[in-house]
Amino acid sequence: MKPGNLFHPARHTEYRLVTAILDGTYPPGSSLPSERSFAEQIGVTRQTLRETLQRLAAEGWVTIRHGKSTVVNDYWKEGGLGLLSSLTKYGESLPGRFITHLLEFRVVLIPPVARLAIASSPGVFREYLNLFRNLGDNTPAFADYDWKLQVLFVRYSGNPIYPLILNDFSSIFKVMAFRYFSLKEGRESSRDYYLQLLRSIEQEKGNTEQIVRSVLEKSIGIWKNVVLRTTGDMT
Repeated sequence: MKPGNLFHPARHTEYRLVTAILDGTYPPGSSLPSERSFAEQIGVTRQTLRETLQRLAAEGWVTIRHGKSTVVNDYWKEGGLGLLSSLTKYGESLPGRFITHLLEFRVVLIPPVARLAIASSPGVFREYLNLFRNLGDNTPAFADYDWKLQVLFVRYSGNPIYPLILNDFSSIFKVMAFRYFSLKEGRESSRDYYLQLLRSIEQEKGNTEQIVRSVLEKSIGIWKNVVLRTTGDMT
């Protein structure tokens, strides 16, 4: 998925740089071409390239060495949330296991957040979860509904940091969710998930965290099947 408006010089420059790093053209530890030759190669001014490099350096992609060539960092070890936000915009160039790792991280993050959110505002979630019966088999509707449920979890968790983290995943989630919910087993698993959550709230069972963790763990297996069917690569 390419970021919008690549005709904008700064976005075009970022796209060319980041995808070249992700596809291994410039692997970690390698040096980028000189500003002059790289700017000519990309088709932008040296000032645009310099400003983009400075922004990417702040995120952890590269290290700028004055008087020497710019070096590509080991971004998995040296990057931060800013890098993650940029990384998720380049779905077609992401390393194979990135989304699986992202889903594994979600298993750690979302269950306790969901527990906090539902405990603080059960009425909000009771009302929202009752809407799942209107989804039918509409793939985009499922993707939108599931994303909004996660947004509600972080919003009502009481911790303002959680929404900031989740927001970084929005672009890649939209790509992933469409593929996931295009499968019957993805939709059926989620229907069962929403119903379990709703019944747990109505019966005040207090087992939100266990329900969410179980379903998210199951979603990893379903996602691997999606990838296997579409690419033949089990990632």
